[in-house]
Amino acid sequence: MKNKLKLGQAAGVVAFAIIIGAVSMSSSSTVDARASLKENRTVNAGVALGLTEAADATELLTAGATSALTYYGDELTVAQNDNNVVTASAQGAPQTDDASQESEQANEAAQTPTAAQTCGYTNLGMSVISSGNLNIRQEASTDSEVVGILTNHNACELLEDAGDWYKVTSGKVTGYVSKQYLVTGDEAESIAEQEIKTVATVNTETLNVRAEKSTEAAVLSQVGNSEAFTVNSVADGWVEISVDDSVGYISQDYVTLAQALPTAKTIEQVKYGDGVSDVRASVVSYALQFVGNRYVWGGTSLENGIDCSGFTMRILGKYGVSLPHSSKAQPSCGTKISASDAKPGDLFFYGSGSSISHVAIYIGNGQIVHASNKRDGIKVSNAFYRSPICVARYLPD
Repeated sequence: MKNKLKLGQAAGVVAFAIIIGAVSMSSSSTVDARASLKENRTVNAGVALGLTEAADATELLTAGATSALTYYGDELTVAQNDNNVVTASAQGAPQTDDASQESEQANEAAQTPTAAQTCGYTNLGMSVISSGNLNIRQEASTDSEVVGILTNHNACELLEDAGDWYKVTSGKVTGYVSKQYLVTGDEAESIAEQEIKTVATVNTETLNVRAEKSTEAAVLSQVGNSEAFTVNSVADGWVEISVDDSVGYISQDYVTLAQALPTAKTIEQVKYGDGVSDVRASVVSYALQFVGNRYVWGGTSLENGIDCSGFTMRILGKYGVSLPHSSKAQPSCGTKISASDAKPGDLFFYGSGSSISHVAIYIGNGQIVHASNKRDGIKVSNAFYRSPICVARYLPD
């Protein structure tokens, strides 16, 4: 029988592709297939599309390659046997499914943004300090004015290498930080991956925090515009957040959700105008030393863990004010005043309705410092992030 193959027309060179079941050829590869026919003809096959039919109904072109193999640029030998069946066998090492999957996973990983990229950092630095705060200074000198503070594992953008210092920006603060307390590169990224959180920022003037995921549920408190909260979960149009000692829900319609890393705190709140006593300034300066430390319900240690009323008790206790370890009982120990008359060192009380469940120290410029909750620890917040139930004064003017 004459061995004739109809293999298309392309300037006298016939291109064909052998495809069967789980055998796949990379569309970017061209396989040089050699047909060992009786007339010793050689056919160049550009593997791309489909399988061409044989010369007549009695001739069949099939592929005898092992299934589930993917070949890239290997030589494919095509031979005809006595039964007029053209078979194909591949030369060279195949790429198995496992290797292919590994390659795909590597490509996906390369395309996945890092924690730094997700949060908008191009040259990330992370603070690493064992205790206390890391000062951000106006100039690259320990004699320069402190313009902000970083706590452990806070993020910053590195702007400039200044010898033993980095010029950084973090949150609303820009200044210089000692290099020995910052890590960069892979080490910074590793920490960032652990610290990245979803944050909900309030974008309306006042937002109710509900006890349940319903507008009919009781209002636990109210939070103010631009206040940011770490998100516990999001479901059914509601965002679960921790507000001081309690968990509540805010409507997803009135917040902006984003991935974020913890950043520096400004110390503008410790810069006071005329009429603020040295004692009040000292109270605030002392309290801010503990920002970033742990919250522990019932705790009384400023270094190792403390709750909200324990915090106010310990801070004011240093200045001769004796307070019970109870946010509900502390207001009666002072003189109640209007929030608009508050001075640094006064206490703000919060809760639901008329029931007090949280207390904070006012530090001036509309800011408070407080032992907030287990997630955030001791932190600085807007004094009106919730509606205060009352404000009380304990220090002399």
